Parts: sequence; C-alpha cells; structure tokens
Amino acid sequence: MTYNPLNFDNLIGAPGLSDKMLKDHFTLYQGYVTNTNKCADLLMALFKDGKTATPEFAEVKRRFGWEFNGMRLHELYFGNMHREATKLDEKSAFAKAATASFGSIDKLKEALTAVGTMRGIGWAVLYYDSVGEKMFVNWVNEHDVGHLAGCAPLLIMDVFEHAYMTDYQLKRADYIKAFVNAINWPVVAKRFDQAKKI
Repeated sequence: MTYNPLNFDNLIGAPGLSDKMLKDHFTLYQGYVTNTNKCADLLMALFKDGKTATPEFAEVKRRFGWEFNGMRLHELYFGNMHREATKLDEKSAFAKAATASFGSIDKLKEALTAVGTMRGIGWAVLYYDSVGEKMFVNWVNEHDVGHLAGCAPLLIMDVFEHAYMTDYQLKRADYIKAFVNAINWPVVAKRFDQAKKI
C-alpha cells in the first residue's frame, strides 16, 4: 500500500501561524509519508525473504510505528485546523460530551493548554473513550508512545518545537493560543460522532 501526502494548503494565511512555518511543517509531514512507505516496502521484502528473525526486520518494524504515527498525527493535526475561526455548535453531541467530561468547552480548552504547555516535546491529544464514555486530554511523548488504547483521537495539537519555534521561539503558550483559535470545531465534532458509532 502506498500512502500519498494530503494537501493542507487551505491553512495558508491562518492568523497566528506564518506561511513559512506551515510550509516547513508540511514538508516535515511529507517526510513521514515517504518514510512510512519506505518502511512498509522494506518490511514486506524482508517478510517475503523469510528474514523476520533478523535485527533489520525488528528495527524497521519498530521504526514503522514512529513513521506511521508521525504521518497520521500530522494529518489529524492539520485536519482539525482551519484558516478562519469556526464555531462549535454548543448543542452538538460533542459539545455535550465535552461539557460532561470537563465542565465546559472553556475548561476543555484550559485542559488542552495545560497539557500542551507541559515541559517536553510531543502532542496534546483529546481522546474519547467509548467504553467509559469520557474524554481525556493526554500527553503523547513520542509519536508511538503514550496513546490511550481503544480511545479515538478527536483533537490533536502538535507541541514539538517545529510546530511553533519559527513564529514563537520559546513562547509555546502564545502558539497554543493561536492554535486554539484555529481549531476546526465541526471536524472535531464529526470525529466524535464517528467514534460514537464504533
């Protein structure tokens, strides 16, 4: 299977996120797509050659999780952003569930900001646990470490330095404000609706 990079040029011109920073970030994302394909091809070749017990297979298999999640998290991240401010339908199933989990949408934003400003590199992810019918904002340190098993990612915020250093240097909190203003709430609500069907 070959993955192709998605086009997120629709984000160009987003307030608080420079075109240069976005374009550099798109290039980084495209590298994850390329490396996901390379790893998948190499794994299949090693499998066909009966070399699954080799160190090469083990290392590429481990690397595949990093590259694939790097690709997919960036797609979810860019996909839950919009160039223009969007409104959340306060009567939507997502808004009601988020309010039940956090107390209000403003409290959800506070939780996302609190996790996003933690020291370290990684991702702040709003998850929905369909078993417990609750939402959590979780820290994902590396692309492939820290995900909540069985939970659906609804809202992704990249807090690796490449996501903000060009525009904000060390002022991550200022980047997070710009990100929160760029959240595409209808997309997040749609992801919640899809997660509820599973």
